[in-house]
Amino acid sequence: MSKVRVDWDLCESNGVCEALAPEMFELDDDDMLQVSDPTVTDANRSSVERAVASCPKSALRIVES
Repeated sequence: MSKVRVDWDLCESNGVCEALAPEMFELDDDDMLQVSDPTVTDANRSSVERAVASCPKSALRIVES
């Protein structure tokens, strides 16, 4: 099973991931990134991979658990 991991030391909550994979990522009222469910599925894999590749701080990655 694959999951998304966030490197919180790198994440600046730019919101690029939210725009590309809103089913997984959301900025809260304080503009902090929230991950609704880190599980990468067949249904969301494409958008999550785009979000990971587009993160301006390279703070996201997909890992096997």
